[in-house]
Amino acid sequence: MKTRPAGIGDVHADWMGSLPSKLSAMPLKHLAVPGSHDSFTFWVDVHAPVGPDQKAYVKYLATMFSVLAKKVMVKWSMTQNLTFKEQLDAGIRYFDLRVSSKPSEPGNEIYFIHGLFGHKVSDGLLEINSFLSRHRKEVVFLDFNHYYAMGPEHHVYLINLLREVFGSKLCYNCVVESVTLDFLWEKRHQVIVFYHHPSGQGNPNMWPGNKIPAPWANTTEPNKLIQFLQTTLKERAKQGSFHVSQAILTPRVNTVAKGLVWGLRNYLVERNLPTIMSWVEAQRPGKDGVNIITSDFVELTDFANIVIKLNNRLLSEQEGKAR
Repeated sequence: MKTRPAGIGDVHADWMGSLPSKLSAMPLKHLAVPGSHDSFTFWVDVHAPVGPDQKAYVKYLATMFSVLAKKVMVKWSMTQNLTFKEQLDAGIRYFDLRVSSKPSEPGNEIYFIHGLFGHKVSDGLLEINSFLSRHRKEVVFLDFNHYYAMGPEHHVYLINLLREVFGSKLCYNCVVESVTLDFLWEKRHQVIVFYHHPSGQGNPNMWPGNKIPAPWANTTEPNKLIQFLQTTLKERAKQGSFHVSQAILTPRVNTVAKGLVWGLRNYLVERNLPTIMSWVEAQRPGKDGVNIITSDFVELTDFANIVIKLNNRLLSEQEGKAR
């Protein structure tokens, strides 16, 4: 396990449980919730084959140049430095998850993946469950939105794994507007799993992907990203779903080529974070506002704290109406 980066503590380990009753009674879709993008990339395996989520030319380069190519891939595949526990302690409550089998491996084991393979999914889920067992009023969103090299038997394995690890902590698929923290605390539910695959249909504990749209700007330019975030917020569905604002920039092939040795964090993320965080700080949650906001390298700024504090604006609005 890596050492904890400077300045990261567990100051927000219980932020949901500490919210005023006026907020815990509100639909969770109206609250501001911090999330991480490609949440599992704090460790990837340079010794495993390149993942099946990569294009043929990337696999070819990795075969030709082996460990050297993979070390470059690590710099562009990693979007987080904090482990799941460290992210949870810091206040992150939404996790963006991509998973895959290892095609050359027997059995149904599933791994996190982003270019390179990460930890076993089972290990990550156990770490999250351990945190939730110690912090009974905290709730997480687990968004399984990309699957690679997975047949029916792999999906059966993964869904059974989720049920075995979390058990009664899993919230059943229901009307989004009815999901408040008060409701979840009463039912002792702490985990909402979104399963973007037909295999999840018919399972009461797997929420469909259309209940958590996460529009993707797919741009390297912060101004275009902000314009996209504003537009998609205005178009946010009024009923029936949560909403993810992906406050992230996405490298293109030429971006990687230009910044090959620097990597995603140094070449693209750090220089543009001030612009992106200015947008985040200006937001308000609520019916027409932000809900879940995701970021790369959540420890580089006071990201989680900034998002959590947006909920204070809901309180001040309520107090204003009461006067």
